[in-house]
Amino acid sequence: MNYRHIYHAGNIGDVLKHVALALIIDYLKRKPAAFRVIDTHAGIGLYDLSSDEAHKTGEWQRGVGRVLDAQIPERVRTVLAPWAEAVSAVNHGGPLASYPGSPEIARRLIRRQDRLTLTELHPRDFETLSALYAGDIQVKTIELDGWLALKSFLPPKERRGLVVIDPAFEDEREFETLAKGLIEGWKRWSSGIFLAWYPIKDRKAIDRFHSRLRDSGMRDVIALELSAGRPASDKPMVSSGLVVVNPPWTFAADMETALPFLGETLREGPGAGWKCVSIVDE
Repeated sequence: MNYRHIYHAGNIGDVLKHVALALIIDYLKRKPAAFRVIDTHAGIGLYDLSSDEAHKTGEWQRGVGRVLDAQIPERVRTVLAPWAEAVSAVNHGGPLASYPGSPEIARRLIRRQDRLTLTELHPRDFETLSALYAGDIQVKTIELDGWLALKSFLPPKERRGLVVIDPAFEDEREFETLAKGLIEGWKRWSSGIFLAWYPIKDRKAIDRFHSRLRDSGMRDVIALELSAGRPASDKPMVSSGLVVVNPPWTFAADMETALPFLGETLREGPGAGWKCVSIVDE
């Protein structure tokens, strides 16, 4: 539990993950029935971009900062709007000083009838997270290993919703753990939407991860990837991906509208690019 996301808040990985997250929640809101969002590795919820940690890496400047400073085509702006509005809201419409993590993006977007469950294992991060949402009757914070949340909280009583899985990837076996957790979660809640993030460092490990999902019996699984350049072990993370199980029917098309813009805006060198592919058909 040494990973501290404050060093990386608002980077290219967060942009990909949070644009997708906000789009999915926006889609869920199109029906009046309540839904639940479960974030298994919640972090602290909201990040101060003026902190020493964020300033040390400056990753947000090459991520969210660059995107929001760009000239965004109108059709792309529509796709980015739910995410961009959440970012603007935590900054009260002013300059970029704070960045919302997945919990805060979800909290800004859910309606009165919807609920948010957040689990975090790191004691200090959990203390910060629970303080942020103290007294909020729509949010439940639990100090718990996120992998156990996939066993404990599925299916939710609402029967509609989204599970966000965003592990730190400190362990070389994390892809195995992620595959196992996704499969177990899906077996408990086969109609739920699952959004899982991963870094792109070891392509063979990613291919094995995708193959494991194909062989699991899952249906309707897509993968998205966004890269600013070729991954390098001695440089900050510049490439990451998402697996989405049961994506909303417009989701892939919407992301294919935004990804070319994001890929070009965040490009840093050779190897930059994006993709959106089906892993398992419906």
